[in-house]
Amino acid sequence: MSQSIFLTGATGFVGGAVLRRLAADGFSVTAAVRNGSQGVKEDVDTVRFDSFEGASWSEHLTGVDAVVHCAARVHVMNDTVTDPLAAFRKVNVEGTLNLARQAAEAGVRRFVFISSIKVNGEGTEPGKPYTADDRPEPRDPYGVSKMEAEQGLRDLAGRTAMEVVIIRPVLVYGPGVKANFLNMMRWLDKAVPLPFGAIHNGRSLVALDNLVDLIVTSIVHSGAANQTFLVSDGEDLSTTQLLRRMALALDKSARLLPVPSWILSTTANLLGKKSLSQRLCGSLQVDISKTRSLLQWTPPVSVDNALKVAAAHYMEHKKQ
Repeated sequence: MSQSIFLTGATGFVGGAVLRRLAADGFSVTAAVRNGSQGVKEDVDTVRFDSFEGASWSEHLTGVDAVVHCAARVHVMNDTVTDPLAAFRKVNVEGTLNLARQAAEAGVRRFVFISSIKVNGEGTEPGKPYTADDRPEPRDPYGVSKMEAEQGLRDLAGRTAMEVVIIRPVLVYGPGVKANFLNMMRWLDKAVPLPFGAIHNGRSLVALDNLVDLIVTSIVHSGAANQTFLVSDGEDLSTTQLLRRMALALDKSARLLPVPSWILSTTANLLGKKSLSQRLCGSLQVDISKTRSLLQWTPPVSVDNALKVAAAHYMEHKKQ
């Protein structure tokens, strides 16, 4: 008998991929879809809602085995709201805990929460990766809201029979990826000379298929109960290495100029682009040994194969 899953964020980058995998694996899925957004393509039950923090979910959670909560107010580069932390808390803390409390009351066995590596912090020293059990040090409102949601979920798990699983992804890439990752593919596709040929940092990334595989594993694996997991591809790359391997996936030549990273960082800081400098020149590595050992899990997709899939999607859908 298939398990019944209640999925949020089903129209998003990660949630949409989770939905496709769950449907393909034979799970019975109910997808929560915000009013005004497009529907889902898969033939699953859908529930429309206006806001997570005020929604009543009880009737839709009866008989559900697990909730997979992918929906969130996501990190944005140029937030225009007056109080970003309050805006993030409304959705990511209040909305999450509203759903989780109702799930516990309905007898849901497990709640899988997609958090963020930003709970750990913004960067690591080379060779000193974050672990799942490090003290959280979020540096921005998004990371703070995810940390507070995690704390509320752990408290709820301690007071109820519902198990909680927390997953903190690093940067996720795959077919349909947006933002900086998409920009890098565009630059390489257009043979733009890039000053990123001498960056010796270390970045952990996670392919969309690898993240989805861990999420599905966390639904069913007994060892996942009340645990926090970090997830990556298991192979860290420098920005220079990533661009070279991305170029190979695109069947392009990477035109990378060997500009020292300290010059790039200094220039970016002077231009008010410190966060961009951190992502391109700084390190952010994670240790997934806990994930591997407790769940007997190995990332099923290699970096190069995942880059090929992302590149093929980009080439097929790029604007001419």
